[in-house]
Amino acid sequence: MKRALISVSNKEGIIDFARGLEKLGYEIISTGGTFKALQEAGIKVTRVADVTGFPEILDGRVKTLHPRIHGGILAMRTPQHLQQLAEHNIDTIDLVAVNLYPFRETVSKPGVSLEEAIENIDIGGPSMVRSAAKNHRDVIVVVNPGRYAHILAALEEQGDIDQDMRMDLALEAFSHTAAYDSMISAYLAGVREQTFPGLYVLAGEKVYDLRYGENPHQSASFYRTMTPGLGLPDARQLNGKELSYNNIVDTEAAWALIQEFAPPACTIIKHTNPCGTAVADNLEEAWQRAFAGDPVSAFGGIIAFNRKVDAATARRVAEPFMEVVIAPDYEAEALQILQGKKNLRVLQLALAQGDSLQVRTVAGGFVVQETDHYQLDFSSLPVATELAPTPEQLKELEFAWKVVKHVKSNAIVVANQGMTLGVGAGQMNRVGAARIALEQAGEKCRGAVLASDAFFPFGDTVEEAARYGIKAIVQPGGSIRDDESIAACNRLGIAMVFTGVRHFKHG
Repeated sequence: MKRALISVSNKEGIIDFARGLEKLGYEIISTGGTFKALQEAGIKVTRVADVTGFPEILDGRVKTLHPRIHGGILAMRTPQHLQQLAEHNIDTIDLVAVNLYPFRETVSKPGVSLEEAIENIDIGGPSMVRSAAKNHRDVIVVVNPGRYAHILAALEEQGDIDQDMRMDLALEAFSHTAAYDSMISAYLAGVREQTFPGLYVLAGEKVYDLRYGENPHQSASFYRTMTPGLGLPDARQLNGKELSYNNIVDTEAAWALIQEFAPPACTIIKHTNPCGTAVADNLEEAWQRAFAGDPVSAFGGIIAFNRKVDAATARRVAEPFMEVVIAPDYEAEALQILQGKKNLRVLQLALAQGDSLQVRTVAGGFVVQETDHYQLDFSSLPVATELAPTPEQLKELEFAWKVVKHVKSNAIVVANQGMTLGVGAGQMNRVGAARIALEQAGEKCRGAVLASDAFFPFGDTVEEAARYGIKAIVQPGGSIRDDESIAACNRLGIAMVFTGVRHFKHG
């Protein structure tokens, strides 16, 4: 008689699976809560302790770590191995259905203690999974409840499953335990405050396959990291087809930017850069002002709001062609309006800062950095020029500074009255970025402010700004030629403040 060992934390579908195995003549052995669930369902099941002849000890820490279990799983069906099993009165185990203690769910709970987290580190489960996966030619290993029906169907039709499927199940099993260990590693690194440990472990679970990547000839998939935290993979999609690769990248950029602002705000993103951003007294006005910042570029963009979207705002958003709208919530009427646009992807996600670390791949490796969440107190910034900005200008400078942080460098933002007027992004020199932003804003520059993500290497950017009527500038400072820029500002009647902080964004 074949035997199946079943011990699962996620009990989805396990009763039907066990019942199916029982009908196929499998003897079922189990532990703890799984044993109880199967027994209550009327399935004949044997305790692991009755197989090992040894009770569960150490508050359940040791249950399956025994030769009668691992010998039965690891034995190849060769005469030599089978003879050794017979000598030690060990029976083979032909199927292992195991998934692991809910570690991620445990450490996601507010106030979880280290002791509770440690007790939710599964030891016996990963050991059985890895043993079965190693011996997959002779043992069926299943960690994913979504596989149960397929396995049962194959066993019913063919009496077994082929080696290709066994290999797929083994790969899934080793990936399952590797991802589990990555969660534990990340948690303990956090406890020890090791932001960049000697071994950096990264794992993800697939959300879905994408139709293609940045371009149609590139394959791509969307993954969720295994560590606790709220991010774009957790967004609820309320309308439209699945996000594309570029939608995901642009929506992430929009969501990071919109959370910079406390008042009602809207941003519109194209190619990860904000073509329009605004704050206002209400969301509808914020949308109108953001769209007015660059209506040509806004076409087909990604929209983000930091408030519940009302019906009036939704009517405005539904007018032009846009790809995605994301917000923390929607009024019922607003959602109905947006759902009337068949191709508009509508996402709902609670406001929360994203991952504290960013990972970017290079050929053969990756780099990891802290996310740029740096905040400044604009009321205490040093004024570099003879002329100090007015309180109103300082408010505008802060707005522009928050936006320029999210523009690809070299980056310049021109703003006034809580809205962007011109954005110069991704240029090879700073004065080139300034010219793009200033030309885009045109006559609206008069009386406006300008923000630069990094220092001015020369005084030429100030000269350009003055020519368009800019009245105040914010930049990090720190150039060996700061005196040139300061002198130009003093001569041209422009106020300038230094932040001492650079906001390069290279990718």
